[in-house]
Amino acid sequence: MTTDAIYCFDRASVLFAIYPEGDGGPRVVAEITEDALRDIFGAQGGGDSLVEACREHADRIEGAAMRHYRHDPEKPVLLQTADFELPWSLAADSVN
Repeated sequence: MTTDAIYCFDRASVLFAIYPEGDGGPRVVAEITEDALRDIFGAQGGGDSLVEACREHADRIEGAAMRHYRHDPEKPVLLQTADFELPWSLAADSVN
């Protein structure tokens, strides 16, 4: 995810790529809201700081995105603040 992340002003989110089948498999575009990046991961500036927060917390964000994708591969992967709050994060982490 470190290279495939961009801030999307009109969507107020960062778009990033996940690879559910590994690096050689197909790419899925996922999205995390600006609010989640600010509220949960401490981003404080503009688009660059949002992308940086996404990169700094890539493992946790990518894990949540993969859970969403595996739950329903047909739905868009959109992460929001609630995806990182209790009890969802504990319940989801216990599945892995």
